[in-house]
Amino acid sequence: METPRNVCRRALSAQVSRLASLFLLLSIAALAQNDPDRKDWASIFNGKNLDGWTIKLAHHDLGDNYRDTFRVEDGIIKVSYDKYDEFGARFGHAYYQEKLSYYILSLEYRFVGEMMKDAPAYVRINSGVMVHSQAPETMPKEQNFPISVEAQFLGETAGSTAERHTMNVCTPGTEIFMKGEMVKAHCTPSTSKTYRGDQWVKVEVEVLGSERVRHIIDGETVLQFEKPQIGGGVVTGFDPAVKKDGMLLSEGYIALQAEGQPVEFRNVQLLQLSGCMDPKASNYKSYYVHRDDAKCVFGGAAAR
Repeated sequence: METPRNVCRRALSAQVSRLASLFLLLSIAALAQNDPDRKDWASIFNGKNLDGWTIKLAHHDLGDNYRDTFRVEDGIIKVSYDKYDEFGARFGHAYYQEKLSYYILSLEYRFVGEMMKDAPAYVRINSGVMVHSQAPETMPKEQNFPISVEAQFLGETAGSTAERHTMNVCTPGTEIFMKGEMVKAHCTPSTSKTYRGDQWVKVEVEVLGSERVRHIIDGETVLQFEKPQIGGGVVTGFDPAVKKDGMLLSEGYIALQAEGQPVEFRNVQLLQLSGCMDPKASNYKSYYVHRDDAKCVFGGAAAR
């Protein structure tokens, strides 16, 4: 017959074994959670509504989403003109709420339907996303485009044999440099292939402050430029106090474009490239390129 002492010893041993197993599982989970090489992509579009986004259309007050120009259906941000009588130069943008500096933006887009008949000819199968944009609240009611740098999306019809690059760069109220020289053209084409019809196209824009911007499709860089700064023309109706020509753009907002051509966006995601670069911190990431050790967390759960 087993003695009470042996029973207690066996129970204690089993409890210690369970605690050791639990500690091991928690340690493995903590290591997985804080894996410095795991890229923490964050969705900035919830798939349900435009929470976190602000609409600004030319000739309209901030927040006036005239006739549901931007709308969410089936997990997609849609730019639609089915409720319009005329375009009326209502160039518009949906701005994400956070000011950004070092990051990668990833999204998918596709073109659907026909452009508005009274929109400029260049609007045909044309849209884009603005980076380093001025804040929407700094735009007067009549301003046409934000002071920003545009990753321009272009496409072609399914039956066309014409070549038309996408992920080009355009510079409303800005200037850029390529290979040490200021670019004089307003828009510069990328080296991408032509995407036809209503297929989804996945793209990325890598922004490194005022240092460099890369346009990427399927992991391949199709365009790169440096030293984005305020300057140049194209933008009208702006506040002169905001357009400080020659000022380097190291941060700003991203904005999805609406300029007369129906287009759709989905899977809008963001990867921050600025953060804790101290390997001893629990929220260290090996892929960060800009140091912000004020965000470091030691001896506790990583900051989210």
